[in-house]
Amino acid sequence: MQDEEIDILRWLANAGLRGDEPNEMFRAFCERCSRAGIPISYAMGLMDTLHPEFEGHAFEWRAQDNGPRPLQTYSSSDSGNVRETWESSAFNHLRQTGESELRREIGKGAPVDFYRLPELREEGCTDVIFHIERFTRKGSIGAMDAFYSVWGTDEPDGFTEDQLALLRRLLPTLALALKSVGSIRIVKTLARVYLGQDAASRVIDGQVARGQAETIDAIIWLSDLKDYTAIMDAARPEQIIPLLNDYSSVVIGALHRNGGNVLKLIGDGVLAIFKGPDLTAAASRALQTERELRRDLDHLNRRRGARGEPSTGLYVSLHLGTVFYGNIGSRNRLDFTVVGPAVNEVSRICTICKTTNNDALVSADFVNVCRPASREGLSPLGEFSLRGVSEPMVLYTVNRGSVSVVV
Repeated sequence: MQDEEIDILRWLANAGLRGDEPNEMFRAFCERCSRAGIPISYAMGLMDTLHPEFEGHAFEWRAQDNGPRPLQTYSSSDSGNVRETWESSAFNHLRQTGESELRREIGKGAPVDFYRLPELREEGCTDVIFHIERFTRKGSIGAMDAFYSVWGTDEPDGFTEDQLALLRRLLPTLALALKSVGSIRIVKTLARVYLGQDAASRVIDGQVARGQAETIDAIIWLSDLKDYTAIMDAARPEQIIPLLNDYSSVVIGALHRNGGNVLKLIGDGVLAIFKGPDLTAAASRALQTERELRRDLDHLNRRRGARGEPSTGLYVSLHLGTVFYGNIGSRNRLDFTVVGPAVNEVSRICTICKTTNNDALVSADFVNVCRPASREGLSPLGEFSLRGVSEPMVLYTVNRGSVSVVV
């Protein structure tokens, strides 16, 4: 083993341990290989991941590049043009045959019979290698079960056998380093998707012990679909999940834009908080979220109506209270959420929305921390006794068309 090879392997191990950005790691690997005598003019790497919006990450490099290219993503290969591209690729052929490598010496007349080969020939490549480093079932996470790579050269005679032998010895460690970084990204993505941004950050930073919680003052948001039971009874089974996804997307999108932390999806409901330390600013963000939600909801209902799909509205309740925020549950099944009387109270306020036919209701405690300009858009509805709450609460409606929000 030559010194250049040892240096690259040592560097790859350290890059994986450091958690380097994968596109930067891929670029640096290509440059180091070139300096070690492997005449790479073009390279691409692909690795599937677990993410709700795309299927995997792609890394690309050309010898004339001055820096790392942005990390790319690709969509699912289950249908459409992406499916056709996958079926015409050398990687699909390798998956079908069980082989790990395919070579096309196109400068010597080899066929350009797979996706990307015609373009690479136009770019001057004379020799192209398609390679798969497979992971075992035990070493896979979902669809992240292999590292796919393409290596091209513009040398007139292509790659030499010695150059390819060196590249083949290096690729398993490159795959391992990228897999290490990709696994960390998957953990962070899944935590964020299933727990919410703030809770995910806390869990990943080590807040995982049962009972590990803090007491915070927060604006509490609970939204619920109108007439959910009636809609579910009338809708066809295949309409139910798309309906829930459409309305959840509207709510969660508005919350995220305004700094809300989504804690839980409860059937057709969404529980979220706006944290301090400035509760007045948090209340303003909550009202801004409610206003944007109504706008987005109107657009969504117009689209669904045009498609002949069932549509509905949303109830929103807002409250201010002290809650326990952290890990709650058993030793081996925890939930990172909020609990406390204020959470029960915001749920009861949402029930009053339904019985009084008001789209949104807020508590007097919430109103008291609002800026004067925001209070002008809120009108007292009256005093209500809430089930499970010892003292009656004064509730306020949100005036449509006259909400003044100062963020």
